[in-house]
Amino acid sequence: MYAIIATGGKQYKVSEGDVIDVEKLDVTEGDTVTFDKVLAVGSDKLVVGDPTVASATVTGKALKQGKAKKVTVYKYKPKSGYHKKNGHRQSYTRVQIDKINA
Repeated sequence: MYAIIATGGKQYKVSEGDVIDVEKLDVTEGDTVTFDKVLAVGSDKLVVGDPTVASATVTGKALKQGKAKKVTVYKYKPKSGYHKKNGHRQSYTRVQIDKINA
């Protein structure tokens, strides 16, 4: 069984036991996380929501809060002497999917 969930402006295809990195959630490590925006649930038959599947949830456990590798952003405009170097590290929450309730 799998489900498609939406969180942090992105969509993820998950099944039980998967470990995913999502946009930072306001939880501590070891807490239970519930995703209620379930867009589709599939097993033998695919159930697609309009826009979400009614009374379907996905629960998981927050494993870790962290930051991704640094991404270098370099802006440059020729002939004007303008250049700017910047870095960014995106925060994330690592979640292990425990159960799909459909």
